[in-house]
Amino acid sequence: MLASRTKATLAIAAMLAATTTVTALSERQIPAHLAQSLDSLPQTIQGWQSIGDEVIAADALAMLKPTAYLSRTYEKSGVHLGLFIAYYAAQRAGETMHSPLHCLPGNGWEIAQRNTVSLSISGRQFVVNDDLIRKLDHQELMLYWYQSRRRIFASEFLGKFLLLKDAIWEGHTEGSLVRIVLPDAPGMKEEAVSFAQQLIPRVQDCLGK
Repeated sequence: MLASRTKATLAIAAMLAATTTVTALSERQIPAHLAQSLDSLPQTIQGWQSIGDEVIAADALAMLKPTAYLSRTYEKSGVHLGLFIAYYAAQRAGETMHSPLHCLPGNGWEIAQRNTVSLSISGRQFVVNDDLIRKLDHQELMLYWYQSRRRIFASEFLGKFLLLKDAIWEGHTEGSLVRIVLPDAPGMKEEAVSFAQQLIPRVQDCLGK
């Protein structure tokens, strides 16, 4: 137990140190630019048809502070799939990707179960978060990951270290959070995975290569 607490304390300290260092290097950062706008993502993906984009409320937008975002709902056979992408051209203090683990509880959701799932894309494997979220008696599936021109990853801890590395060595700290939410029902996990596997290359087109 003591060893576990020590590891957790060290991890948190490392994250804080990384954030502090990135903040100190913020003036050296070179903002990136999207190769294509996020709203250019396909209106139809794996049989899911877009039924419209949403505007985020001003107070939520002020908290997130993304350079660009997309909040879109897709529909298939009467089922809705929510897609949210927040893109940051350069991350610095107060303007970094917000983990759903921190944001959702503030909106009344709890993380009922945490897991990961591997996605196969063009012969490569990518691990993304695969969680169950719950509000009262309503439960949904949530897949999310962090994506940039260079990489795709699931871990918030890893993200802090990669952010520090990029800030020091390259001066680029751009990145995006991509999140998919569907009802927790039979067959929906497979639908989410299939959608994500088709979505990731399209998001990469927007981020650039």
